[in-house]
Amino acid sequence: MTAPLPTLGVALTTAELADHLALVRDAGRDVEIQDFRKPSVLAGDWSPIADEVKRLLDGHKGRWGIHGPYEGFSLSATDPDVRAIIHARFDRALDACEALGATHMVVHSPVSVWDYHNLDDWPDARERLLSAFHDNVAPAVKRAADIGCPLVVENIQDCEPGLRVDMVAAFDSPGIRVSLDTGHANYCHGRHNAPPVDYYVRIAGRRLAHVHLQDTDGYADRHWVPGDGHLRWKHIFRVLQETSQLNDGDDLERPRLIIEIRNKRLLPDAVAYLSGLGIAR
Repeated sequence: MTAPLPTLGVALTTAELADHLALVRDAGRDVEIQDFRKPSVLAGDWSPIADEVKRLLDGHKGRWGIHGPYEGFSLSATDPDVRAIIHARFDRALDACEALGATHMVVHSPVSVWDYHNLDDWPDARERLLSAFHDNVAPAVKRAADIGCPLVVENIQDCEPGLRVDMVAAFDSPGIRVSLDTGHANYCHGRHNAPPVDYYVRIAGRRLAHVHLQDTDGYADRHWVPGDGHLRWKHIFRVLQETSQLNDGDDLERPRLIIEIRNKRLLPDAVAYLSGLGIAR
């Protein structure tokens, strides 16, 4: 029996969501709300944003999530003052998740290109990085597990796909899983000799819960419509399907496939391109 095609989701701010309701409601697409990544939003009264999202998505059948905060800090921070900011900001973001009924929150990996070339040149550097990451996100992971809204850790400058997976695996918790951004991976492949995108998928394996779909030329983080760059989408989706099958018979959901492009007016084009390849709907 042929597996059903995966349904494409979309990443939007609340204002953009209002302009794309027909697309979102088509096929019950997953939605990622991106307002809550901004410190200015989390520091203020974000309840009107949450209320508007719930109003717009009333009766919607897809899953909802948010992009969590990342500006101004790294999850490798060891300064206790910075760590206190991270804990407070993540707590505010999870407040928003609870208010929305969100079921994923994207956070950024702290791994840098410098780490890729230097971690193994320093004694215990890997262990220290994993320890710092753990201490920065542990309170959020516990709360995320309690409310059913796992953190999904997105690759940014990660040139070694397995390191981020190790960070997540160390928790052995339903409150944290792996995210993949196809464009970020392709940038690292093109500029820093990292593996190609399909390797990131395979290495994440059953821990992969979330994917940002965007195309690039391998030079920069373009966030182009799929088909405008040089990613091999048919092969990537074949590997995604193989990875999804690892979760069959498990309590884990298949990865959320979220189109995250810069020009939101082209979202219908992105859906049409991947649908036209016969790999998604």
